[in-house]
Amino acid sequence: MPKRGKKYLEASKQIDKTLAYEPEEALALVKKLAPARFDETVEAVVKLGVDPRHADQQVRGAVVLPHGTGKTRTVLVFAKGDKAKEALEAGADFVGAEDMVAKIQNEGWLGFDVAIATPDMMSMVGRLGKILGPRGLMPNPKTGTVTFDVAQAVKEVKAGKIEYRVDKAGIIHAPIGKVSFETEKLLENLRTLMEQLIRVKPAAAKGQYIRGVYVCSTMGPGIKVNAQKLSA
Repeated sequence: MPKRGKKYLEASKQIDKTLAYEPEEALALVKKLAPARFDETVEAVVKLGVDPRHADQQVRGAVVLPHGTGKTRTVLVFAKGDKAKEALEAGADFVGAEDMVAKIQNEGWLGFDVAIATPDMMSMVGRLGKILGPRGLMPNPKTGTVTFDVAQAVKEVKAGKIEYRVDKAGIIHAPIGKVSFETEKLLENLRTLMEQLIRVKPAAAKGQYIRGVYVCSTMGPGIKVNAQKLSA
């Protein structure tokens, strides 16, 4: 059990652990109790009624948050010709093909947050699986990062698209903004995430699907949310 700091403990005392707060109230508390001096990220933690050991109960995808995450994300696009030009015009930070693959392989360069690739580039990008895969940077059709519509993919990432993936414990961790965001904007982002998770509920999932929702800041304590008000 990690030792908690004084500010964390003081913030934790102001939370009723027996209560599931109304969504807006919970987010307002996250903002109020954020202990750090920097603009902390606000995260949603969602416990799902799935067994990730089974392929038909995996929950993975991406969603564009209406108010973004408050973080500027650096985008690399693997593409050639007209598609490379489209990516640059859409705002991609880096665009290339063999040169970028070599830069990552030979120099260990990872100066990007999201990688997008056109399908015809995946045989080449596949060589980077051992480097990009463990870091969650490998382009994937399920998250919309393997596509010929690179312009749209870049615009969505820049607008606030996030990826989500259930972990081994059946939990989704996803950023929904910054402490500096207005509570209403955090709430809209949270609702958008929850609507998406409900939309992609695996058919094989049995029983209660949304089993718990918590929100917290980077350095702050978790606050339980009344999930019924988010998944109704």
